[in-house]
Amino acid sequence: MTQPFRRLAVLGLGLLGGSVAIAARRRGVAIRVAGGARRADVRALALARGAVDEAGDFEAAAMGADLVVLATPVFAMPDVVRRIAPALAPGAIVTDVGSVKGELALVLPGLLPAGIVYVGSHPMAGGHRSGIEHAREDLFEGAACVVTEAPDAALRERVCGFWRALGARVVLRDAASHDAEVAWMSHLPHALAFAYAGALRSAPERAFEVAGPGFHDFTRIAHSEPELWADILAANRKALSAPLQLAGQILAELGRAIESNDVEALERFLGAARVALSRGEVRGSDPTAHGDPNPRRPQRPGGARRTSRS
Repeated sequence: MTQPFRRLAVLGLGLLGGSVAIAARRRGVAIRVAGGARRADVRALALARGAVDEAGDFEAAAMGADLVVLATPVFAMPDVVRRIAPALAPGAIVTDVGSVKGELALVLPGLLPAGIVYVGSHPMAGGHRSGIEHAREDLFEGAACVVTEAPDAALRERVCGFWRALGARVVLRDAASHDAEVAWMSHLPHALAFAYAGALRSAPERAFEVAGPGFHDFTRIAHSEPELWADILAANRKALSAPLQLAGQILAELGRAIESNDVEALERFLGAARVALSRGEVRGSDPTAHGDPNPRRPQRPGGARRTSRS
């Protein structure tokens, strides 16, 4: 990004919004950073932490802004845009951090005055702890940030430059592709983690005494804010439907292999899963870093592979 924004308004000062404000202010991305929040205590904490230069309600923060970052829950964004639209500077850009883009791309542009554009964004960053008290400057460092289509390529690039200045790796998608991809990469993993955590109600009481790193790794995201994630999963229900159904079918397949004591089928299943996971190696990493996904298997005694064990 070559030229800083004159006034950046971050509306919603939770973990994501607070981190946007802190990073933008400390990295000189905007000359002035204004924070908007409904609660006075949140505004006070944002000021105390040095996240913003000033804080007020949404309309006050957005007054004269040439870049607005919507960091409220997705369902609240249309109402926020209606409220702030008259206060925006001519030629302003409105972007966001929402996890679902399709509905926003349809609704938000029509709520903005002529000459003000919406360019969707979604930084793939966060954590299970919410609130401005957990915001930090490096939250977006190295994280992918999806930027969706815009009526003007230069304005889209302006938004891309903003996220790069905050340390993110920009990925370009249209809104529909974004929703389909994050259904697999973010929303389905959360849904499965929540489902497993719900099933733990039936686990033996003392089972938690033997929980190890695998348990904590898998369940970390199930500590995420229930209200937030209920909104996200419902908002992306169309794109999430097929991945959820397929995951259920594959889990049933795994269950059948286990119940039938079919070790050969289990090895094929686990090997195929490992190969599928290797497709997701982070760009630039060594795909062999975790070992050969199809290692040569030693033969079992007698030269034959058994299909079950007793």
